[in-house]
Amino acid sequence: MEEKFVLDAIRSGWVAPLGPDVDGFEVELAERVGASYGVALVSGTAALHLALLSHGIGAGDVVLTATMTFAATANAICYTGAQPYFIDSDASGNISTALLEEAAERLVAESRPVKAIVAVDLLGKVCNYAEIERIAARFGMVVIADAAESLGATRGGKAAGSFGDTAIVSFNGNKIMTTSGGGMLLTGTSAIANRARYLATQARRPVAHYEHTDIGYNYRMSNLLAAMGRAQLLRLDEMLSKRRRHRETYRDFFAGVQGVEIFGALDDQEDNCWLTSVVVDSELSGFTAQALAGHMDAENIETRPLWKPMHLQPVFAGAERLVDGTSERLFKTGLALPSGSALTAEEFSRVIEHLSFFLASRN
Repeated sequence: MEEKFVLDAIRSGWVAPLGPDVDGFEVELAERVGASYGVALVSGTAALHLALLSHGIGAGDVVLTATMTFAATANAICYTGAQPYFIDSDASGNISTALLEEAAERLVAESRPVKAIVAVDLLGKVCNYAEIERIAARFGMVVIADAAESLGATRGGKAAGSFGDTAIVSFNGNKIMTTSGGGMLLTGTSAIANRARYLATQARRPVAHYEHTDIGYNYRMSNLLAAMGRAQLLRLDEMLSKRRRHRETYRDFFAGVQGVEIFGALDDQEDNCWLTSVVVDSELSGFTAQALAGHMDAENIETRPLWKPMHLQPVFAGAERLVDGTSERLFKTGLALPSGSALTAEEFSRVIEHLSFFLASRN
């Protein structure tokens, strides 16, 4: 299906950024998640950068965000000149709303009002936006939802990408659906969508000659990638179902293994099951997450630790944070397992086989 959509785009003559597939992709994805407007861009990072800029975040501002995330979240904040303030996780891995509110209170007490919260839907689990939005309303903050990992997930029946004042999703090669690279800004406000489109096209003024009154960016998605995205969107439910079946198999497999739990929420019907991960209690299991990773690596089966918290990253050593050790514990004990929807039945069976071999070797 993807081949047909991309070939049709090539044959149409619309190859460079913008075109009918970009327009169609924006409408179709926005409709899928329940947003009013979509702006297709070159990456989720670009979408987050423009979301912040479009909400007026800039130099000297403080932005509260999760410490347990990929660096792109924090990097985008820094691109604007703002300062990330890292908040620890709750047991689900998502941002702790208790610590979030405490951090906002501290900043206000110091006469340093914070302008925005960037919440991150970790590994496909949607944050507690009801509580996040309550806190934001209390302190007059904008909520930007980093849903890079959660497309296809829901919370309370509401789709990821529709929470907050503005949301972003990613179509990087490792995501639920991909355009090889790419992302989209999703919002209910036309002014935000229009501002993002303007900034994403080099902030060119609508005149015959090239006129610029703002610094702009070359961030718009190409028509070819948008065509691939439209095809992937038609297969999204199929890909979600396959990852969910992987999750169910892993959950059944580890059900009788002491000290090993599937990480995060139990409601696999709301989680998009992007990456199934386990948390290993070495005192109960008799082995560490690192030992399991080493065994799988020796068999050429890729696993990865959970995100290393941003407050532990050398580049953010001086950044402010409010942490209680939860994210550090998850980083040390968590392991992401093969979860992709492109895995064949034989490949996935091999993963389960070698997990069995590892457990047998510990007895």
